[in-house]
Amino acid sequence: MTQVLIVGGGVVGAAIAYELSCVPGLEVILCDRDRLGQGSTGAALGVLMGAISQKKAKSRAWKLREQSLQRYLTLIPELEAKLDCHLPRNDAGILKLCSREENWSKWQNLAQVRCEQGFPLALWLLDELYTRFPQLGREGISGAVFSSCDRQIQPRPLTEALLAAAELQGVQVNWETEITDIEMTTGDPRRCGQVMTQTGDQYEPDWLVIAAGLGTSLLTDQLQRAIAVRPVLGQAVRYRLSQPFPQRFPVVTGGDVHVVPLSDYECWVGATVEFPDAAGQVTADERLLEEVQEAAIALYPPLAEAKVIEQWSGLRPRPEGRSAPVIGKLENYENVLLATGHYRNGVLLAPATAIAIRDLISGV
Repeated sequence: MTQVLIVGGGVVGAAIAYELSCVPGLEVILCDRDRLGQGSTGAALGVLMGAISQKKAKSRAWKLREQSLQRYLTLIPELEAKLDCHLPRNDAGILKLCSREENWSKWQNLAQVRCEQGFPLALWLLDELYTRFPQLGREGISGAVFSSCDRQIQPRPLTEALLAAAELQGVQVNWETEITDIEMTTGDPRRCGQVMTQTGDQYEPDWLVIAAGLGTSLLTDQLQRAIAVRPVLGQAVRYRLSQPFPQRFPVVTGGDVHVVPLSDYECWVGATVEFPDAAGQVTADERLLEEVQEAAIALYPPLAEAKVIEQWSGLRPRPEGRSAPVIGKLENYENVLLATGHYRNGVLLAPATAIAIRDLISGV
């Protein structure tokens, strides 16, 4: 059996564990220093902006999104069938409200490209937009772009389902298990040798997969190939409305603010983007959250009468000096793989990342 040790049990690590559990001949072990949902996965809205993103057709960013969107079409029913459960999500699409300052021809060009790729976008001028959704805000809006191919899925239940299905298929999951030391061979290229944990466990994996988000820097530093991953803080609030959302109401986005319906009466609104200071510290700024809330009310005015029932903030991993995410072999190592630094797109890109890691291990 080929042993694979995955470090990191967020949505990315969970997706990798599940994808590898479907490959014969692998012994898969996942370790996480915390409990489920304590890291970046707990600071995500789960908005899957793929087709509606302004990514060029041949770019790496689009190819990852395309592969993830296609895998989600099979992954969700696959998990629901294996676990006999329902994964909470919003399949009503994503609606982007465009301001008057936006370049409408840019969206027209994108719609043509996406149609050719099999991901149609609908462009709506004001009359059609407000005929369909009269509840939306009107100030400064010139039109809207609607993607029925994009969606939202709740990150924590998704992660729980991925790990539960992986465990059913033989994956060993170890929570509150921190990696304390990694031995490596000399030579060129090097190999990860023995991996030790604070619980006393020792592994000699054939493959080490680092999907540790903000823990990546410390782990790669032990391997003398430090990858800088910095925290970016995000805040969001959960509202309960006095009147229900219309039937099949999509995620509404505009100006990088999202209104994410969770049920008939509840939604998430978020999220801020707050970078660390010169000392590397980042703290939640109440004013930025207030600005997000004001922008959300402009998108969906009924929020003005809604009640805030929950508020959270969390850190997302952003690689420094390179594009996000970081997927592939660690420099000068033949058996260490990186699947980290997804920044704000961990849930969106988890399936494509898992497929990439599977293919590297399988030699595809």
